[in-house]
Amino acid sequence: MRKLIAFDDDTFDKLKQLARDRMATFQELADEAFADLFKKHGIPIDLKDALKKSAGVSKAATGRKTKSKTGRTPS
Repeated sequence: MRKLIAFDDDTFDKLKQLARDRMATFQELADEAFADLFKKHGIPIDLKDALKKSAGVSKAATGRKTKSKTGRTPS
């Protein structure tokens, strides 16, 4: 899906320079920026992240403590 985003000239020039410096494409910069934004707000980026978050939430919600191999609960 394509969407248009408007940048002022100065911001766009800096983004182009950053892409050149890192030998990356503008799309790679955008992907990295959006991934960081999602992470900051706790939004899973892919299925793996969603499953990790889901497992963490369900474990905390049930109040279960995992046992180690020795049968003791972790400190």
